[in-house]
Amino acid sequence: MATVDRGLWQQVIQQVVATGGHLIRPWFTQLEPISLEHGLLEIEVPGKAEQQYCQQHATRLFTEAAQAATGRLIGVCFLTAAQKESQGEHPTQVEVALPEPPVALNDDYAFETFVTGPCNRLAHAASVAVSESPGRTYNPLFLHGSVGLGKTHLLQATCRKIAQDNPRASLSILSCETFVNHFIEAVEKGQLHEFRYRYRHADVLAIDDIQFLSDHEQTQEEFFHTFNTLYQAQKQIILSSDRSPSEIPHLEERLVSRFNWGLVARIDRPCYETRIAILHKKARLRSVELPEDVVCFIASLVDSNTRELEGAISKVAMLAKVADRSIDLRLAEEALGAEPVRTTKDVTIESILAAVTTRFNVRLADLQSKKRSRSIALPRQVCMFLARTLTRHSLEEIGGYFGGRDHSTVLHANKTIDRLRQRDPQLQAAIDRITQEIQAAT
Repeated sequence: MATVDRGLWQQVIQQVVATGGHLIRPWFTQLEPISLEHGLLEIEVPGKAEQQYCQQHATRLFTEAAQAATGRLIGVCFLTAAQKESQGEHPTQVEVALPEPPVALNDDYAFETFVTGPCNRLAHAASVAVSESPGRTYNPLFLHGSVGLGKTHLLQATCRKIAQDNPRASLSILSCETFVNHFIEAVEKGQLHEFRYRYRHADVLAIDDIQFLSDHEQTQEEFFHTFNTLYQAQKQIILSSDRSPSEIPHLEERLVSRFNWGLVARIDRPCYETRIAILHKKARLRSVELPEDVVCFIASLVDSNTRELEGAISKVAMLAKVADRSIDLRLAEEALGAEPVRTTKDVTIESILAAVTTRFNVRLADLQSKKRSRSIALPRQVCMFLARTLTRHSLEEIGGYFGGRDHSTVLHANKTIDRLRQRDPQLQAAIDRITQEIQAAT
């Protein structure tokens, strides 16, 4: 067995840090090379869960890193410590992937580790309520938002709490792709009875990325009847998607209607203050000490989602370990500068005012006046909502732009628009268009 040169391994890790992005995990620092022989790099992982993650998500990342470091065609294989010991004199056997199992609960996905803010407060509160009273509070619970904003975190945290409070409850937690594949397999093998029993007798059915039902007509038909059976039996249904029910293409109207029966909660991108809080909590959970200037740097650089914030922490921590340096602003700039992260210039309240006055055809003087007619109040509240969402200004500073209004007025406007857009698709669409116009201009 040919051992791996430490210098070569360091090059592999540095390449992973430079190109890994959101795929990087904190425990990558625990990976150790076993051997490099016959064009195969064997890597030891901490456990089974980490092995499964690497096989499903990081194989290509490490393969390309190994090839870049060696200049040769290299394959990679991930082994646990037990598998490493059991190999003995036998040649390595790479496991063949089995059919995808239901999603296992991630230990990191709990309510205690979720950071709440204006962007996700409704979704978090609804998830907690469902976990305390499954099947009776919000059924179904439909969480939607862009990638990496915490939908899966809340879905699994809700299921975890239900399982803790009701150890005998039957939970089916899986991705929509797995549900589709199980259905196709059941049809092919003539096992529809077993398939229906499996999912229609669950106390909780939680399906991630339900938008993948799109264009699967037979599966939609099956899920429709599964939904009805569970709903009528007061069993909890939790769904997540990257868009609202009405925006999922080629989804049957009767399913759209049923998805809206309970509560549809949208999760937005975190504001600057929420990103700061997320970085503090995620760094603390990983026992990584980040100086305040590094936290502020990352929060201003990575403005998209929680997953990329976690990836940024991992990259900084890994570079610090590989280079044997303490974490400071310069190291953070090196770690995150290797792969440019999408950034935007600061949005100003002036740009928000310009976009809103154009969209709603109102005058700036009216927005800053004491007028309270709906034609003026609504655009003014939209301005305050967008200022709170897109800028770093405090409530008091935002109020100052609108005739010296106090922070409670801004807070009320934020809550009002947040509530209205949940039930008014036209208002939500208008806010989305204004936001796009503002960000495109910065």
